[in-house]
Amino acid sequence: MNTVAIRSIAQCALCIGAMTAFSSAQAHITLEYQVAMAGSAYKATFRVGHGCGASPIRQIVVTIPPGVRGAKPMPKPGWTIEIGREPSAAGGGTAEVSRISWTAKTRDDYLQTAHYDEFVLQARLPAKPGPIYWPVSQVCEEGRTDWAELPQPGQKLSDLKAPAAYLDVLPADGAGAHNH
Repeated sequence: MNTVAIRSIAQCALCIGAMTAFSSAQAHITLEYQVAMAGSAYKATFRVGHGCGASPIRQIVVTIPPGVRGAKPMPKPGWTIEIGREPSAAGGGTAEVSRISWTAKTRDDYLQTAHYDEFVLQARLPAKPGPIYWPVSQVCEEGRTDWAELPQPGQKLSDLKAPAAYLDVLPADGAGAHNH
């Protein structure tokens, strides 16, 4: 293993430790993997731990952050998928995925507050490193929570009441890169 690969592994290990402490404080919809390399394909797994108080979840809506491209949702039995699109910043008449929602088909399919589940999509991350925030709306039978707050300079994510899911995008160093 070369030094660049060892350095990348060490950076990821440090970031994962920091992000675990960061996310466990108050966030109730978090990403399973909170560190990724710039320009890479990324599997975003949104962990949903509870409903709105005692009210079960009937819909999860993920807003795709700027610069994230080619988002595709993973189907879930009992849930329908809706994909929102906006014109691409690159132009050319193409539309980029801007929002993905999963909606329970029936009341029996709602995510009960006593249960846990995951909602998954894959996408290509921007080439530029830095933090990415994924706003997620949790729509319940009664009530709604928008996990969309972003920290201000000097503010910790754990200080927020309803923080957006956080991803730390690290610089790509080319070691072991696999592009499609």
